[in-house]
Amino acid sequence: MEQRRLTKPPAELIAKFESVLPEDPRVERRQMFGMPSAFVGGNLFAGLFESSMMLRLPAERRAEFLALPGASEFSPMPGRPMKEYVAVPEAMLGDQEKLRLWTEAAFAYASGMAAREPKPRKPSRKK
Repeated sequence: MEQRRLTKPPAELIAKFESVLPEDPRVERRQMFGMPSAFVGGNLFAGLFESSMMLRLPAERRAEFLALPGASEFSPMPGRPMKEYVAVPEAMLGDQEKLRLWTEAAFAYASGMAAREPKPRKPSRKK
């Protein structure tokens, strides 16, 4: 099976993502899939994947979000949606205020989760 090479998010999307993250010292910026992501207490709440943005929402807010035009479950691989995650519709990426409100909802949800201990890093294998 051939592995698909992921494309990096465009610079404008990275800037937009950074601009809507909550200004809270608990927000931890890291890479996931080699792309910008945001965590709180070790729990992922928002991130970029290629040219799209995803958010983690509780069931009731997720249902509300999925009713928006163009919204969908977040699936990094076709047919394999990530539980609790939604893909932000392209049209919402142009609405800074709406995007910020949904990102804050994702942050609030992940903030209420039990903190996750970081996994120990595996030693890198030499080639």
